[in-house]
Amino acid sequence: MTMAKIAVQRLSDTIAHELERRILEGALKPGDRLQPERELAAELGVSRPSLREAIQKLVSKGLLHSRQGGGTYVTDRLDAGFTDPWGEMLRQHPNIQVDLLEFRGMLESEAAALAARRATDADIQRIGEAYARVERLFAQGPSAEVFEEQVRADLAFHQAIAEAAHNVMIGHLTASLFRVTHDHIDRNLRHLRRLEDDWQELREQHAAIWDAVKRRDPVAAQAAVRRHMTFVEESMLARAQHEERESRARVTRKLAPQGA
Repeated sequence: MTMAKIAVQRLSDTIAHELERRILEGALKPGDRLQPERELAAELGVSRPSLREAIQKLVSKGLLHSRQGGGTYVTDRLDAGFTDPWGEMLRQHPNIQVDLLEFRGMLESEAAALAARRATDADIQRIGEAYARVERLFAQGPSAEVFEEQVRADLAFHQAIAEAAHNVMIGHLTASLFRVTHDHIDRNLRHLRRLEDDWQELREQHAAIWDAVKRRDPVAAQAAVRRHMTFVEESMLARAQHEERESRARVTRKLAPQGA
């Protein structure tokens, strides 16, 4: 009787699998630089030659790449195929932004519900820190000096919730979606800056989402995100109407007869 050979996994394959898992779960994000070789080998409890071999395997897969000047980085290959065409289409076809918001609402509301159920203590701390930064920046009001920071903080807060859902697809899709919609979110926030009541409403919505996740109430978390997305959609439509009125006014001024 012939005995089947037992497959023995190489140590470098085990290391590569662990690094790949960290990339998929978002612990290592696109653009992140890996720790120095000595530190990473010590953390994983492996030899540096085995670590080098594992890294080369992931370089061959396109998940890591080396840059001039040193260092190994996580690539954005997992996102590029999604973000590249959609960013251009959103600029050329603004009418599909309503569909985009509908998709965001489905994705982010489910992410918040899952986060409320699954978040670890470390996740809750990370979300709390992201919320504290949002609140600190938004409390300064619609200030031009900190506006870019406000946009980044807003996105980081929602991404922290998505990662706390502990669903690989939700984490990566949300990150990709935010890269695609950065300009869209920027324009909406610029519109909301004009209205103090709307700006305050935005702060209250962030607080409601954070409170529901912190209390581990998935129903409330999902409802809070849906309320937020409805508000964003209404804001987007109001901005579009405002821009259309301004455009008509400019045309009217050009066509008006000049005084003698």
